[in-house]
Amino acid sequence: MAGLQAGAPTPQSLVVHSQSKVLEVSFSDGSEFRIPFELMRIYSPSAEVQGHGPGQEVLQTGKRNVDLAALEPVGNYAVQPTFSDGHDSGIFSWDYLYFLGSQQDKLWAEYASRLTAAGVERDADMPEKAGHGCASH
Repeated sequence: MAGLQAGAPTPQSLVVHSQSKVLEVSFSDGSEFRIPFELMRIYSPSAEVQGHGPGQEVLQTGKRNVDLAALEPVGNYAVQPTFSDGHDSGIFSWDYLYFLGSQQDKLWAEYASRLTAAGVERDADMPEKAGHGCASH
């Protein structure tokens, strides 16, 4: 989902709601989503979160109160948020924002399962990063 699929819905408006910590996105097909900043942060499409391949995902914790510090356009196909915890390497294509918005219930359930399997709490601090030589971090 790195780019924009032909014929896919495109955003008609993006509204950052800082107080409620959601990004409101209205799409050309009439769909409207309120995507929590926390969901965006824990499912960021960046290598820091997704890893460099299947099974390399990094479980994100302690992101419940993350804010959106900035939201910059990337061409005509995406936005790049800067989160209050400093994370700024994820590029959210229109397709990916639509995916996050339309699949919220499933994604929250998967996140809860991953937390349980890892034996960690949603609000636990992230472990310190050990350097592994990846230039994308």
